Amino acid sequence: MATLKKTILVVDDDKSILRTFTRILQKSGYEIDTAETGKEAMEKTETRSYDLALVDIRLPDMDGTDLLAKLKKPLQHTVKIMITGFPSLETGVKALDEGADAYLVKPVKPQELLILLEEKLKSREEASEISN
Repeated sequence: MATLKKTILVVDDDKSILRTFTRILQKSGYEIDTAETGKEAMEKTETRSYDLALVDIRLPDMDGTDLLAKLKKPLQHTVKIMITGFPSLETGVKALDEGADAYLVKPVKPQELLILLEEKLKSREEASEISN
């Protein structure tokens, strides 16, 4: 039986970041979906589930941490990683309070991103196996 590709939702209003992340992640065998706004991300999570979500803190229509709060239910089994080019203790704490599993600062090195994704997905799988 073939293993299903892990699905990742990348939410960022910067088209070049979306393209770069998509290319890096697809090369590593992930299936990628993208959204440029919080509203678009919320619409996508209504019809599809994701293994992991990479969410930018600054989106044109809402704060990434507010998006996390709104998506708590649809993304309850999803690994959530916040990304920001403007790190602060306040946004880091808020992101973790809203359920983020990790917090990355741009520019993100591709290798660091891939290692973090693997770690978080593996620990999520182990946790769900234990609870079953």
